[in-house]
Amino acid sequence: MKAAVYGAQGLEIRDIAKPRIEPSQILVRVRYASLNRRDLTRAKGNEGKVPGLDYAGEVAEIGAEVTGFNAGDPVMCLAAGGYAEYAVAEPGQSLILPRGFSLEAAATLPAALLTMHDALLTNGELKPGETVLIQGASSGVGLMALQIAKLKGAALVAGTSRNSREKLKPFGADLALDPSDPDWVETLTKATEGKGVDLVIDQVSGKLFNQTQQATAIGGRIVNVGRLGGMTADFDFNLHALRRLRYIGVTFRTRSRDEVREIARRAHADLWPALEAGKLRLPVDKVYALDEAEAAQRRMRANEHFGKILLHVG
Repeated sequence: MKAAVYGAQGLEIRDIAKPRIEPSQILVRVRYASLNRRDLTRAKGNEGKVPGLDYAGEVAEIGAEVTGFNAGDPVMCLAAGGYAEYAVAEPGQSLILPRGFSLEAAATLPAALLTMHDALLTNGELKPGETVLIQGASSGVGLMALQIAKLKGAALVAGTSRNSREKLKPFGADLALDPSDPDWVETLTKATEGKGVDLVIDQVSGKLFNQTQQATAIGGRIVNVGRLGGMTADFDFNLHALRRLRYIGVTFRTRSRDEVREIARRAHADLWPALEAGKLRLPVDKVYALDEAEAAQRRMRANEHFGKILLHVG
């Protein structure tokens, strides 16, 4: 089968063996794969491996122990190896498409949907009437966070973006802020009647973090989802203590298969009616052919996109 793999100088298109499934797995004929920031980070020894975190396609084979899926079912999956014609997925991390969803639209969803439902509701404990800030709101996961927060009854949803602030409001942002503006914290504090926001979903971290603490209400919560602004920075411990903040880290990288299954189950139970009603969506920035995977990643590295970049696999 054809796949994009990590090569010595970047992504290379190669013919590789079609993967085999275990009795507890399904094989998916990938049609569209979604790009994510994690795809851009190559670990030592990754040469020859197929990148990709989520994708959509049809079930091609079913393991003997699998129930609830049939060959030909249209599915979206949170699983590795999506930059290829076929990929192996766990049934508990695969979801049959909502009614009326195309495979292209579905490919934008798995990582964003599961990540932000878990961050906002499970770890962030968002309650109706609370105020929310999404740091890095113009990314695919950020746009999904805006929508879920609004859907779940947040009284005010704010988002930060350096370049695409005017595009945030159709996705649920009541307030769009420029994090490079020295007055953004003051603007947000005024919008929350001097209190700061109850919950922050932080995809930036880095040097912006102490300002993020200042923008959070006393007793508020900050969920660390991403670190686009840097992995390390000064941390004002006194400010953290004075504001009595809860700082919560989340990632899929250290979660077990059963933990990811539970995240998928919760998101499905809670969000599927909204998906079927068209209340949750992500814009497709650009679709590339599989053999253009390196160009697609260059676009993501350059931060030229708004929404999701996809690979059309076949």
